Amino acid sequence: MVKLNKIYTRTGDDGTAGLVDGSRTSKAGARMHAIGEVDEANSALGVVIAHLSDKKLSEALRRIQNELFDLGADLATPGEVEGALRIEESQVERLEQEIDAMNADLDPLTSFILPGGSAATAQLYLARAVVRRAERAAVALWDGEEVNPHVLSYLNRLSDHLFVSARAHAASEGTGDILWQPGATR
Repeated sequence: MVKLNKIYTRTGDDGTAGLVDGSRTSKAGARMHAIGEVDEANSALGVVIAHLSDKKLSEALRRIQNELFDLGADLATPGEVEGALRIEESQVERLEQEIDAMNADLDPLTSFILPGGSAATAQLYLARAVVRRAERAAVALWDGEEVNPHVLSYLNRLSDHLFVSARAHAASEGTGDILWQPGATR
């Protein structure tokens, strides 16, 4: 476990952040940008959980929040470091299994879905969009530096998971999907 006795260290006052391997990198660089986007995605999930009454979904999202911390640690570990915390394929596969289980009870899509509904459903859709942004930041990092490919798969699958979670939550509330109606305002 991590033990923090002092929150501020002053080591980042020069615009750099420490990485797991002991190196320092610019807080404005691609690696820190990706880590920050993952942090925001994790915070968005916390807001979702605060709006949920569905205990099963809340527990799944809490597990995902822990995994996002692991994913952030993975991104903060450039290169090979013995014992480094890494996202694994089994975590991606578990998300896929959960997506399939939730999706099995949903009607097939007939249109794109407008994000909205109850506060919790709307927050799930917002969290999905934030995860997509984190994924884009991780891909931008990957374009220039080595990144565990399971990080990219996990973020891609997580956005799908949140989309299906939002649909399933809306269905459980009886509100269902809010379908896009192309050209409806003409």
